[in-house]
Amino acid sequence: MLQKHKSQLTLLFITLSCIFLCQCRNEQKIKQPKLIIGIVVDQMRYDYLYRYYSKWSDGGFKRLLTEGYSFEDAQYNYVPTFTAPGHTSIYTGTTPAVHGMIANDWYDRSSGGMIYCTDDATVKTVGSPSEKGLMSPRRELTETIGDMLKLSNNGQSKVIGIALKDRAAILPAGHSANGAYWFDDATGWWITSSYYMKQLPEWVKKFNDEGRTNQYLSKPWTTLLPIEEYTESIADNNPYERPFFSEKSPVFPHDLPNLKPQNGGYGLIKATPFGDDLTADFAIAAIKNEKLGKGKYTDMLTISFSSTDYVGHQFGTTAIELEDTYIRLDRDIAQLLSFIDTYIGKENVVIFLTADHGAADNPHYLADKGIPGGFFDENEIAAKIHAFVKEKYGVDPILQFTNLQFYLNKQKIADNKLNLDTVEEAIANKVIEFKGVERAIPAYRLYTYRNDFITKKILNGYNPSRSGDVIINLLPEYIPYDTTGTTHGAPYVYDAHVPLLFYGGNIEHGKSAEEEAITNIAPTISELLGIQYPDGCTGEPLHITMKH
Repeated sequence: MLQKHKSQLTLLFITLSCIFLCQCRNEQKIKQPKLIIGIVVDQMRYDYLYRYYSKWSDGGFKRLLTEGYSFEDAQYNYVPTFTAPGHTSIYTGTTPAVHGMIANDWYDRSSGGMIYCTDDATVKTVGSPSEKGLMSPRRELTETIGDMLKLSNNGQSKVIGIALKDRAAILPAGHSANGAYWFDDATGWWITSSYYMKQLPEWVKKFNDEGRTNQYLSKPWTTLLPIEEYTESIADNNPYERPFFSEKSPVFPHDLPNLKPQNGGYGLIKATPFGDDLTADFAIAAIKNEKLGKGKYTDMLTISFSSTDYVGHQFGTTAIELEDTYIRLDRDIAQLLSFIDTYIGKENVVIFLTADHGAADNPHYLADKGIPGGFFDENEIAAKIHAFVKEKYGVDPILQFTNLQFYLNKQKIADNKLNLDTVEEAIANKVIEFKGVERAIPAYRLYTYRNDFITKKILNGYNPSRSGDVIINLLPEYIPYDTTGTTHGAPYVYDAHVPLLFYGGNIEHGKSAEEEAITNIAPTISELLGIQYPDGCTGEPLHITMKH
């Protein structure tokens, strides 16, 4: 009899457990966010989060930090750290070795020329008479989170990408997106490609007709706060910054109406914080008009704030212009979060914020502080290596030097009865003699070269069908760039260490100091949604504290 009661109790326990588990699963489905928003801040170094902390409003970056979960040591695990590879790696969960976006542009052996990452001559511009819309994601070799989200429910989710830069709108949204929109310098309008649609939605046309670009460019750029409060930056007038064309010095105020004709017309807005203001306006308009997060299935919006990159390139990492751009971006993010509160509520959205790369300090500025660094003249090294191989072998088999990589004509090498590995080795050995070069690796030796963090990053960024035959890495703080402003692309922390914040839904406040690869974002969002990882994913889900 006792055994019978034990059996009945066991059966009752199993039944109740099953009911409880089913309820938990149902609750998990109910708690699944209605909207995913991915935010990429172009060229945002990790340290900016805290350098400008005293200037943040309560509702922007500070809110993400105090209410969300921060991964304090998020790192890029490949080189080069550029815009196209960065955005693609975030949303595919893998590196350029797999997704194929090895740079913003690269040498294409089949066509014998340089190609741009999203160029597509088979499509047409939608929304403008210019050719700025001849773009698509066709060169992206793997799926994105958005692709997997749409595959998970037979295309019922909406996925939209937005950025001033075409590549930053197109590549995150993926192959099956409902739309991707970017800025047209020629008209000052938001446009797209016939890859996505035949004509712009009415709400986009209306937005363009409002003339917001003109409104933002109709007055000088002055600092949002009194200029003497920008204590995190160096003096306004300094030799490390590049003024706008027709400016005598790179100082405030910047007279945008008068600068516009000689600085790219409408494109001038990209090099001001108002480009990010315009992006935030358009993102909120997209959420409203596309009713993102209001349907039965989870939707996704990818936003890239690009002005931070343009301002950083021109003025560098220590400029008041850069600080002002981030202070204003903070207010844009606060506006977005406040809108989400009233639109669908924090509990129904999951937002992540990160960057596609960081930036180096200006080498002249570092030198004045007694810190090593320098400039690397790409034209000089290309000319000297061309001359070297011609003298050594009697022929010049170099096709192109780009992205710090030499591309070789393998057929010419074979026709002249030369050994490809030997030629690669000779070039690499010569390159290492140049000032600023840390190493040069022949492609054939990549898999057997010394196993340190730099080689691992080079290997993760190497795609055999698209990459070069000799790969160069520079010493820390050496940049192949103009003598003012800054650039990026290196494996070191100033380019590789970026913010990574998660916010909303049932995410608890917290932080982690563990090193995490940027490729871990996509599987994390996939786990949260209960969908398959993107097909090329090599990352692993992050451990985020969740409310129960």
